[in-house]
Amino acid sequence: MDKTLSMRKMEERDRAEVTEMMRVFYSSDAVHTDGSDEIFERDISECVSDSPFAEGFVFPDPSGDGLLGYAMLAHSFSTEYGMHCVWVEDIYLKEEARGKGLASVFFDYVHSAFPGSLVRLEAEYENEHAMDVYKSKGFSEMPYAELYRKPE
Repeated sequence: MDKTLSMRKMEERDRAEVTEMMRVFYSSDAVHTDGSDEIFERDISECVSDSPFAEGFVFPDPSGDGLLGYAMLAHSFSTEYGMHCVWVEDIYLKEEARGKGLASVFFDYVHSAFPGSLVRLEAEYENEHAMDVYKSKGFSEMPYAELYRKPE
């Protein structure tokens, strides 16, 4: 990886650029749901607040020309495993930033920042490159389906 590539906590000043990346990410084949600007705004607001539930990160372009990507974590407790659970909710890298090691920087941070925690994520099978990256970082597939119910 290029040593000038890094990540930092998401800040309010990143809102517009992260929102645009979320629009691209959520309209891609990598995500099953479509999202909306309303959801993106709530997500970012949670990430840049003092929330104990969500954290956001960005990957600055070393040239100083904006951001190369973003990531979001959500925190919970897994009764299935009896431990803190960190959900990798989003990780998105612009096309030109892929394959440079930024995902590894992020996952190495998550594993070192939350030792002894269960780390989970969801991925679309069609996103083969992402699946390969996740497996190379020690992730395994769960043998069951995940279901959800949105509030009415």
